[in-house]
Amino acid sequence: MSIISLIIKREFIAKVRNKSFVVMTFLSPLLFVAIAVFIGYLSSMKAETKRIAIHDETGIFVSDFLKENKKGAEFKYLNLSEIDIKALKDSITKENFNGLIVIPKTKNIKDLESKIEFISNNSPSISFIENTQDIISGKITKLNLEEAKLDTIAIQKAQSAVNIHLVKASGEESLKGLNEIKIGIGGAFGYLIMMFIIIYGNMVMRSVIEEKTNRIIEIIISSVKPFQLMIGKIVGTSLAGILQFMIWAIIGLGLMFATSAFFGVNVGPTARISPELMQTAQHEFAGSAQMYIAELWNLPIASIIIGFVIYFIGGYFLYSSFYAAIGAAVDNQTDSQQFLLPILMPLILSVYIGFFTVVNDPHGSVAVIFSMIPLTSPIVMLMRIPFGVPWWQIAISVSLLFATFFLVVWFAAKIYRVGILMYGKKPTWKELYKWLKY
Repeated sequence: MSIISLIIKREFIAKVRNKSFVVMTFLSPLLFVAIAVFIGYLSSMKAETKRIAIHDETGIFVSDFLKENKKGAEFKYLNLSEIDIKALKDSITKENFNGLIVIPKTKNIKDLESKIEFISNNSPSISFIENTQDIISGKITKLNLEEAKLDTIAIQKAQSAVNIHLVKASGEESLKGLNEIKIGIGGAFGYLIMMFIIIYGNMVMRSVIEEKTNRIIEIIISSVKPFQLMIGKIVGTSLAGILQFMIWAIIGLGLMFATSAFFGVNVGPTARISPELMQTAQHEFAGSAQMYIAELWNLPIASIIIGFVIYFIGGYFLYSSFYAAIGAAVDNQTDSQQFLLPILMPLILSVYIGFFTVVNDPHGSVAVIFSMIPLTSPIVMLMRIPFGVPWWQIAISVSLLFATFFLVVWFAAKIYRVGILMYGKKPTWKELYKWLKY
């Protein structure tokens, strides 16, 4: 067995046998589910009702606000137009009310557009302000139409609400919000890659720092070349990460199969819903759930999983080379902080590009370019794959990623070779550049 294979085996067994690895492998899915359930519970909780006082000197708008109380909204409006405005402001200061809407009396209704005030101790939410403005502007518009002697009822009847029906080119019915689901799936896998790179990259760096601090490295390199040791650590740790992901994938697919069986959806790329169900399910939760689950099965699941494994390996190898070089260059984790920021910036940038660019235009120039750049492609390309990406783009992206990895490993090995035997001195960027010339 070669020396690199022995190092890979040692690193892999050390990581897999670690108690924290075993616990988090099986506990993490449960934690994700628990967090999702907790978030769902919090979002379903009824918000505390806020009391809003209305001082309407015109007497025109108060009825429209009181109608909002019947909708069971978050805000309860109270007609306090007869109470002195100064007393109401004092009540706001004493927090007897959450806010006060003051509608003054004006000579012209149009003047109200800039005269109405909302008084409160805290800044109101944007949704509340927009809703209040809609109520008032709607009433003013209606009054203006009546003043112009236009039939408001006829105008309301003439208004149309268009609901566009989505159909695929193949003739199958489609659903709204599928792009959001696709970017959510791609974003989840991209975020997993980022977390894996950070977590396991730090593990590689800590392992190098620990061996360097304990002077074990001086014994190891007497029989192992620095390059072999670095590659062994990177590959061994990555295999542990892939094993952990495969366990999570099996658990996730099992849950998906169980959910599909529960809602009665055929599993596989041919999952279909009958036309009758497509028509009746628009107002039924179960039918909607079936349609969305069927669409999930129609996604390129194999491409997503294979792409995740390939980009995880390539991205992890690439960034772990940086982490190993940093671990060799410093004596403790505190000194490593100055070198970590330039490494983390491309990862953060790729997440922002994915969520703000790919979701709107997955095949646009920005999305395509950053899915080719090796430092951002592991995350950006994974966010694009659910939308369907030409094979040649994936081939170019993967080729550039692994070519860059080999180039970075060559440079990182030079830093690693010199840095693992350097003690007691905090390196600078200038010194790292000198080490590349050795």
